[in-house]
Amino acid sequence: MNSNTSDKPLFRIRKGNLQDLSEMLILFQDTITAICKRDYNTTQLEAWKSGSENKERWQNVMNEQYVFIAESENKIVGFCTLAQGNYIDLLFVHKDYQHQGIASKLYELIEKEALDQNQKILTADVSKTAKLFFERMNFKAIQEQIVNVKGIDFINYKMEKRL
Repeated sequence: MNSNTSDKPLFRIRKGNLQDLSEMLILFQDTITAICKRDYNTTQLEAWKSGSENKERWQNVMNEQYVFIAESENKIVGFCTLAQGNYIDLLFVHKDYQHQGIASKLYELIEKEALDQNQKILTADVSKTAKLFFERMNFKAIQEQIVNVKGIDFINYKMEKRL
């Protein structure tokens, strides 16, 4: 299939590595700014994006979590991480690559990995923005929660799926 036969850009999924981290951090910040602005105010977005400054946390993501990277034309267009075998920690897709099946494919591979590890349940703390996607993946909201980041309150959702 070439780019003339479809409006969707081609992408491939691979395991992530430490060399991906700087590009992942940019994608994390840019996606929050562009995509989450309809659900959160500027103060909330700035506090959320500041999470990219926590180098130790991101090193731990890369060293301890299962990381999948979606690439198109040698550029990272999405990523998803699985912590402790059953917790989806991060799932972000580049603002210019939304609604092209990337999140679904990343999720599908994360679920397969959880199943391969004999997990019975997947959990995630999900933003307002991502809630509908997770519901489409058959997750159920267990509770609405207020999370505080740098003194700023956010609403998100504890969600889970039985495997």
